[in-house]
Amino acid sequence: MSDYHPDQIPQKKPFSLQLDVSKFEPATAAEKEQHDIMRESTTFFKDGMRRLFKNPLAVLSIVILVLLIITIVVAPMVVPYGYSEVIRVNGQRDRSVTNLRPFTYSQLEQQAIDEGQQVFPHIFGTDELGRDYFIRVVFGARVSLAVGFFASMIVLVIGLLYGSISGYVGGKTDIAMMRIVDVIYSLPDTLMVIMLSVVLDQVLGDSLKGTILASIGNNMLSLFVVFGVLYWVGMARLVRGQILSIKNNEYVLAARALGAGAGRIIRKHILPNCMSVIFISAALQIPSAIFTESFLSFIGLGVQAPMPSLGSLANLARGGMQVYPYKMLFPALGICLIVLSFNLLGDGLRDAFDPKLRR
Repeated sequence: MSDYHPDQIPQKKPFSLQLDVSKFEPATAAEKEQHDIMRESTTFFKDGMRRLFKNPLAVLSIVILVLLIITIVVAPMVVPYGYSEVIRVNGQRDRSVTNLRPFTYSQLEQQAIDEGQQVFPHIFGTDELGRDYFIRVVFGARVSLAVGFFASMIVLVIGLLYGSISGYVGGKTDIAMMRIVDVIYSLPDTLMVIMLSVVLDQVLGDSLKGTILASIGNNMLSLFVVFGVLYWVGMARLVRGQILSIKNNEYVLAARALGAGAGRIIRKHILPNCMSVIFISAALQIPSAIFTESFLSFIGLGVQAPMPSLGSLANLARGGMQVYPYKMLFPALGICLIVLSFNLLGDGLRDAFDPKLRR
């Protein structure tokens, strides 16, 4: 014992199960300082947002969506034309203002400019009725985004409630509720929109005139009904699967043992632990709803004229693609940008907030 020194590395004895410490190197001063620096305290949301902003495609999609939202909000305040307003010069209708190319003027507008008057340029040209095409594309993008957000909220609320009840209660209730979901899955959405549009037209009749819903039309009301009836089943299945995998964890059993009710357990313990997956699915539902609305508007089942939509504008431009190809380019580019940006943002949210994908 007198020969022992604390800085001396002991020798490994033969047939000993201890590690041979001579094969290890002592830590340097710099490595010791790294262990003294503790990781910054953060939350799940802050950590996910930091990961999100490290994704260049997700950041690019956020920038595109922010610029698009600013444009559709600010443009109607700047552009002096309405989406259904036929352009007039000095109070009289200009017959030569139809089908103008971008940043061109009609004869009367050019005369007014020569006389010193201020004429706002037609950024995207005009359509076949003499309406400013830029403001119509802006309002079409506004309608598409509104439909996407509204449909996403419908799907989130209904799917969250239905899936939570089915997954937590389980048993025969879960079996019955999932069979209802299977039946709803078999219903064709396009046929349902057509049938509901006809039914709402007969039931409501002229009762919508003079209201805000009159500008939307029966087709869009039927589309919202279809979103509320059909499109929530995917969200319900996702929520049910998440709850089934979480409800038997120890903290849920402890809350149940302490006397917590089913509603409080779902609200306080289960949903917060699967909210990231639900939030990502809701974000990915927005481009799906926008594409569905654009497709239905393209075949004439969308918004009611003269209210524009990107899909209806693309449908109207289809007849003159050889003469006026730019009329198809602008709404098609708008649909592509919106859908692609939301898809990239949804993928970025999934990579940032889904714990299973973290390295």
